[in-house]
Amino acid sequence: MNTETVTPTTTRVAFKDLPSTPRMPTLFVGHGSPLNAITDNAYSREWHKVGASLPTPSAILCVSAHWMTRGTTLVHIGARPKTIHDFGGFPQELFAQHYPPPGAPAVAQAAIELVRSSHLKGDTEWGLDHGAWSVLIKMFPKADIPVFQLSLDLGKPPSDHYALAQELKPLREKGVLIVGSGNLVHNLMALVRGTGAAHDWAEDFDGRAADAISRRDFGALARPLSLARTLPLAHPTLEHYLPVLFPLGVADDRDELSFFNTGIEMGSISMRSFVLGGTA
Repeated sequence: MNTETVTPTTTRVAFKDLPSTPRMPTLFVGHGSPLNAITDNAYSREWHKVGASLPTPSAILCVSAHWMTRGTTLVHIGARPKTIHDFGGFPQELFAQHYPPPGAPAVAQAAIELVRSSHLKGDTEWGLDHGAWSVLIKMFPKADIPVFQLSLDLGKPPSDHYALAQELKPLREKGVLIVGSGNLVHNLMALVRGTGAAHDWAEDFDGRAADAISRRDFGALARPLSLARTLPLAHPTLEHYLPVLFPLGVADDRDELSFFNTGIEMGSISMRSFVLGGTA
């Protein structure tokens, strides 16, 4: 993997070439199946509606469940992120999809330089995985807004991801839309095909997480096992949970909260999504 080490510096230096803008909202999207990228359904229509309701970002930082690293956090600094088809067993139409926005090297570099709690490195090999592009292709279909991704270091606990996210908060003042893309409940081994009801533990975890978000108890989400004992069932592995900590980490009490797409699919996939600082 081609990476570039960048030494952290001050916010002023990191942002010297980035113009100030009105403060951007931040959001979490339950992305569910990659098929949502090519399907006209209630979820994808809501993504389009939300994208149209938001101020136009100067750039988008997407933290997706599908870029996982261990021992380091990477930030994509390439000028032309490729569309990554990181799935199998789907129709050819899905593999034919390409989402070609420009990258955001200057903003990505500034993000790297902001963070002191972790040692971030630049990366030029990744691009946009389906956790990012399958949502953005509906939200911003023109693909004219620069996009970059940040990886999830699975060697670190949720509390460290939340702390890292808090350091990225100044990006909102530079017009950067920070998007977490995962699922508040994600257990593929417990899927119920068809229209089966949600598992009790899925509803429990989804409800407890939604309540904590509504109460602005964001710190509780950074300690998910204390939030709900159903965590091991809701998330056998944590990669789909960790992205929620990024919009929470960059939010504060000024941000109005709006939930959307609150259903649970196939018994064990929560599509619950939210906007902080804007309307859904």
